Amino acid sequence: MRRAVSLLLLALALPGSAQWLAGHRRLGRAVLVAVAAVAALAMLLAVVALADSGAVLGLVTDSTVLRMLAVLLVLAGLGQAVLLADAWRLGRPATLPRRARPAVAVATALAVLLVTTGAAAGARRAWAGAGLLDKVFHDGAASAAVNGRYTVLLLGGDAGPDRVGTRPDSVTLASIDAATGRAVLFSLPRNLEDVPFASGSAAAKAMPAGWSCGDACLLNAIYTWGAAHASLFPGVPDPGAEAMKEAVAGVTGLPVNYYVLIDLQGFRNLIDAMGGITLTVRQPVPIGGGTSRVKGYIQPGTQHLDGYHALWFARSRHGASDYARMQRQRCVMNAMLHQLDPASVLSHFEDIAAASSQVVSTDLPNGELGRFVGLASKTRSQPMTSVQFVPPLLDPAHPDLPALRAKVASTLQASSAADASPSPGEGSQGAGSQQGSSGSGSTGSGSTGSGSTGSGSTGAHPGTSAAPSRSTAAGSAEPVPETGDVQAVCSAA
Repeated sequence: MRRAVSLLLLALALPGSAQWLAGHRRLGRAVLVAVAAVAALAMLLAVVALADSGAVLGLVTDSTVLRMLAVLLVLAGLGQAVLLADAWRLGRPATLPRRARPAVAVATALAVLLVTTGAAAGARRAWAGAGLLDKVFHDGAASAAVNGRYTVLLLGGDAGPDRVGTRPDSVTLASIDAATGRAVLFSLPRNLEDVPFASGSAAAKAMPAGWSCGDACLLNAIYTWGAAHASLFPGVPDPGAEAMKEAVAGVTGLPVNYYVLIDLQGFRNLIDAMGGITLTVRQPVPIGGGTSRVKGYIQPGTQHLDGYHALWFARSRHGASDYARMQRQRCVMNAMLHQLDPASVLSHFEDIAAASSQVVSTDLPNGELGRFVGLASKTRSQPMTSVQFVPPLLDPAHPDLPALRAKVASTLQASSAADASPSPGEGSQGAGSQQGSSGSGSTGSGSTGSGSTGSGSTGAHPGTSAAPSRSTAAGSAEPVPETGDVQAVCSAA
């Protein structure tokens, strides 16, 4: 009895050891060498990851590697199942007491079931991950960092049943330090007018005067225009997104490396796959409205939202301005970023992978994915600066673009300075937004100096909205009471 149980436990804990001890040295040695090779490879990857995490991340985010891993997991599961059955045989079941035989047989069957189902689950996740990578990320030329920073255009597209085509209601440019991962977010209003295109771009050649025809030519409509003029962007998988990149580059003065488009209509399934998101809601948000009746409200307070309610929270227009909806959409994206932890990813990976391929599109080449996954992990641990170009900081109908570009440049300068001279307890300079009611400026509690100043509170946690600020004549920032629908409407809990 003791021999049978010991061999079974050894076969489960260290494949090959049961065969070695039972005298089947050749088989046992071969399996133990294979196990030692796998362990050595894992240790080598861990050591390499300490020196260059991007190299390891690039390896594990390669779809071919993931498919090979899936096949190896299946073979390993089947191999260990055979070894467990062999360990039961080596335990000489015929010599066991009659009453003990069924127990040992059942224990062996359960061990076989455990290893095979575990291997199959791992293989399914690896195969699903490979499928996600192939659907979302494609081959393409890498775009180099400019002045030590990558810029990624984040678009929240809304292709709902009541709308024609995709129109990005949320337009945010993320500038990320290539070394530290510190990020600065610049949010532009979807109804921005008189939009120039980046000099020398395809859109600029087609429209040298820019996107300027009054209320009919808003920033988010450039996506539809680009999609309708795909011949201007040959070889580009999403001409609408490419046109948006050229427009945002022209507005901000920053070259745009890549874009990421999140379809708000499709992310309902993604949020459900994540198990929902938790938000702190500041004001009641209607469910319905517009051409249909209001069915209810998402009430203020800490709320755990499923996909249906999260979609309404992001899309609801009833009784709200564009700027409030922009804040809600950004809040949902922040919550998804910070609440998509490894545990939830592993437990819902197949559902998340299936939903993500319908929600996310990007021109980030698969060869750069490892680098950006590494940058994202650094970004999560850094304070994040956010500047929202909304009234009174910016008049969308008559934008002062030189002032906007100066604000962008000074904010990036302040962020780089914070990287160069970090201090204990350092917070995010400029987190929050410059919004609120207008009024006379004062030299209140905001910081001053030769560079740009923050437009919100210091030390705000990424995903939370700090008290908005008002620009003063001296260039400092002053906290403004949270009044009006353009103030902090939510935060990621």
